[in-house]
Amino acid sequence: MIQVFARTLTVALGLLAPAYAFAQSGALPDAEAKVQASLVAERPGVAPGGTVTVALNEIIRKDWHTYWVNPGDSGAPTSITWRLPEGWSAEPIQWPYPKRLPVGPLMNFGFENQVALLSDLKAPADAKPGETANISADVMWLVCSDVCVPEETHLTLPLTVAEAAPPPDGKNAAFFTEARAKLPHASPWKAVYDAGDKRFAVLIESPEIASAKPREVAFYPYRDGFVEAAAPQATGTADKGFVIQSTTGYKLATAEKRKGAGTLQGLLVLTGADGRIDALNIEAEPGAVPPGSVTLSQGGEGNVGLWQALLFAFLGGLILNLMPCVFPVLSMKALALAAKREAPHKAQVSALAYGAGVVLSFLSLAGALIALRAGGSSLGWGFQLQQPLFVAALALLMFGIGLNLSGLYEVGGGGRVANLGGALAGKEGAAGSFFTGVLAVAVATPCTAPFMGAAMGYALTVSPAISLAVFAALGLGFASPFMLLGLWPRALRILPRPGAWMTTLRQVLAFPMYGAAIWLVWVLSLQAGSDGVLAALAAALVLSFGLWIYGRSQSAEGRSRTLGFATAAVAVLGAIVLLPLAGAGARPSASAAAASDGAVSYEPFSAAKLASLREEGRPVFVNATAAWCITCLVNEKVALSSGRVADAFSARKVAALKADWTNQDSEITALLAGQGRSGVPLYLYYAPGADKPAVLPQLLTESTVLAALDTRP
Repeated sequence: MIQVFARTLTVALGLLAPAYAFAQSGALPDAEAKVQASLVAERPGVAPGGTVTVALNEIIRKDWHTYWVNPGDSGAPTSITWRLPEGWSAEPIQWPYPKRLPVGPLMNFGFENQVALLSDLKAPADAKPGETANISADVMWLVCSDVCVPEETHLTLPLTVAEAAPPPDGKNAAFFTEARAKLPHASPWKAVYDAGDKRFAVLIESPEIASAKPREVAFYPYRDGFVEAAAPQATGTADKGFVIQSTTGYKLATAEKRKGAGTLQGLLVLTGADGRIDALNIEAEPGAVPPGSVTLSQGGEGNVGLWQALLFAFLGGLILNLMPCVFPVLSMKALALAAKREAPHKAQVSALAYGAGVVLSFLSLAGALIALRAGGSSLGWGFQLQQPLFVAALALLMFGIGLNLSGLYEVGGGGRVANLGGALAGKEGAAGSFFTGVLAVAVATPCTAPFMGAAMGYALTVSPAISLAVFAALGLGFASPFMLLGLWPRALRILPRPGAWMTTLRQVLAFPMYGAAIWLVWVLSLQAGSDGVLAALAAALVLSFGLWIYGRSQSAEGRSRTLGFATAAVAVLGAIVLLPLAGAGARPSASAAAASDGAVSYEPFSAAKLASLREEGRPVFVNATAAWCITCLVNEKVALSSGRVADAFSARKVAALKADWTNQDSEITALLAGQGRSGVPLYLYYAPGADKPAVLPQLLTESTVLAALDTRP
């Protein structure tokens, strides 16, 4: 009951939110019909006892859509109430295959531009030749864009009764041929489905489909509630054939509900490598589809084994220390170790605690990522930075650490500089080192390093235990330089002796923290707009006031000290209360914002756009990036913004697509997964006629890009 209520509430909010936005802005849909509907007969007449096919032809206004028989998370299908002469009968609508239509957090199944809904009408055997039968129908549909509008109409169509069935109307021949091409046909293969508490999988026992390697696959159940409409659908191969895997819907969410589920009818839509679309009606019986039998389709660097993945993860974590995003925190860790130069035992404890903080943080990230993906979310490396609330909180943390380094306040009192990692990482001893490791991981996630892409892509396609092992190897690689420095006493001798220079360096390190906070606020502006930035800056103001009061109170005594600490606590709490407002703003289109920057002229990425350009024979360069990805931004400046690269793109007529992953986008996630990646950056070059793209390195140079443009299939 709770799940049904939650689903109903989600659908209601999904429908009401756009209407509220329109009401607030004062904009309302115009009074003109959004769908132009008409009845079209395949033949001008029918013989007594014969059948004629009639189409309800819907011409749908641009940016609007109508719905399939199962509309998905919201909506309603078109209904036809026939008004027929006595003795006539009508068969049910023959539904063509739909398309997936995302609407905010919801996923609808329906039609855009134009759709023909076919019905067979049968004349009575005693119909008299020469008479005209007046066919009429009351038609209702829901058409949606930013708002939903119910529309209805009454349509009529005269049909002549003839001695023999007349030939098809020539002017409508192409129309009906195209309409029938979109109708599904019965699948010749057996199907089995397996529904668990979260995982839904259907197995098509067809090695032929598996070997054909379709470009796109979509499964549409004929009844709602069996599969989560908005959940991504993974495809792969199994011992017996082809597997589609997604998330179980509310009607199969418990073992009790699954007992009486029986046969599941659905529609399988396959897009071949040549672009041809086939739709198959399947009837799947309950059965077992073992998770271990599924091997997700991968490509490029994703084809690695376990030991390779572990090695790549370790090397990737090691190189991650050189990325600019973690420089401030690692500098503070070096400063802390320098303070322990004359106390090797304390350095060893600090090194182990730091390593534990790093590894456990990576394992926590892995656990969250695995759990969310198992629940149907389409996520990858750096997923938390796609959430405006997390970005705002991280910006505030960087700002607070910067104020500590500048000397506005001390953590723990006494002005100690043994560990300067902020409110948590500023504690003495093992606790401070542990939280420095946590902080280092938090600021490292905007970056990726060579070898990481292949390892992360592998980690998200295997069992949770192996996935955790890969993330642990990544953490060990990331922590190893400072663990080695602390565990090996002789290595500490390379660090300078503690002295006055540490205070100066501490204050200098504040500025990279301020820079990191500014950059995160810029990322927030792309995700949550100006309202989100205003809320974050207000929270920063309140936080700085609280920390200033705290710093002033540290040197006070008695009642003044207590009052100051209480005031500071209230201010910090106020900053925390303001944070959710930073993540609640409107989310601008990241792809639109990203399409015009740099020397190369980009278009927003979509799978359909990529397929269209490749069919035209155009060379295509895909830049998968995000505003929070430091490596991506560096590559933009170093390699993709030069005049030589722009001239080369222009001379070769290379179409450039930007897949902006700043905000969560399931289509871009699918692009990454197709190349065995779980995060950005990813750079692909499709040469004309090539079966597969060339995958460029994650660290680009101008010469690398120019060399890739010269590749031939």
